[in-house]
Amino acid sequence: MFEVSFPGFGLGPIEIHKVAFQLFDGKIQVTWYGILIAVGMILAFLYALSRAKFEGIKSDDMVDLALFILIFSIVGARLYYVIFPPKGVTYLVTDGGFWHNVGQTLLNVVSVWEGGLAIFGGLIAGFIVTFLVARHKKIRLPVLLDTLAPSLLLAQSVGRWGNFMNGEAYGYETDVIWRMGLKTTSGYIEVHPTFLYESLWNIIGFAILAIFYKKKKFNGQIFYFYMIWYGLGRAFIEGMRTDSLPLWGLTDFSGNPIRVSQALAALIFIAGVALMVYFWVKASKAKKAMAAAEVATDADASAADGNECAAEACAAEAEDVNSDDSEESGSESDSDSEDGETDSKESDNGDK
Repeated sequence: MFEVSFPGFGLGPIEIHKVAFQLFDGKIQVTWYGILIAVGMILAFLYALSRAKFEGIKSDDMVDLALFILIFSIVGARLYYVIFPPKGVTYLVTDGGFWHNVGQTLLNVVSVWEGGLAIFGGLIAGFIVTFLVARHKKIRLPVLLDTLAPSLLLAQSVGRWGNFMNGEAYGYETDVIWRMGLKTTSGYIEVHPTFLYESLWNIIGFAILAIFYKKKKFNGQIFYFYMIWYGLGRAFIEGMRTDSLPLWGLTDFSGNPIRVSQALAALIFIAGVALMVYFWVKASKAKKAMAAAEVATDADASAADGNECAAEACAAEAEDVNSDDSEESGSESDSDSEDGETDSKESDNGDK
């Protein structure tokens, strides 16, 4: 249990309990963190289903994908945390015999219930699973990624409140008006509520993608926007946190520890911008080429229509000429007949 407040707004303190309820006389504890993560996943899945319907992806395929992502994203999130542990934390046991060390190390690695999950590990595992499922089910990967991108931001915005209920993922001490006060057994501090920053950033990104989804110019554009939006926000916010995972003790040029998630977020942002620009230019060129082809097709059709009209005009002119010739021939015949009748009458008068 800990206390949280927002002294700048006169709110709090409020007691926060990490455990929502217990089952079987306390043998099983259900935490608010787990509940909020589950809620985020459910909302993300439901939204992804609606986008899958728009893209023509079967609901059964989305269910299969969700099950695989659920399993392997937890594995990936845990492995990421174990590979890049917090400072002073190690999961490798070396103080006993060989088999004892192996067993205890493996137990430490799989002890998810004791905490220690990293969202980037889940994202990486989820991407790999999505790639494999798309190939197996013959679904275009950019289309499938587009359906998932807004859902990811939705799930992440909800999941950050799980960090709040755990009293974690906060930033440096500050005196800004929206500062958050934390009172634990270690004392009282007023800090940046970085969990709130990221939650708001993600929900804004989700709203943007939800509004403009159907107006995308090419497949993959929604996912590339996710990479840009989330990468930029996470890289900036991660720099304010006090519990960032270090990159094996490495430091930058100024001697500060390199934050692995901040570095990865920056790379995702750069990659997202590069992919967005490349495929936007490619789509624009394809659109122009298509427009030019349509103009050429229209010109050919117009030329064909002109030739057809010319042929029809020629035929009509020929018919007019033939008609005139027929009329002239008829007139000459009539004249000859009249001459013949005159001659006959004169001959008859002569006989008389």
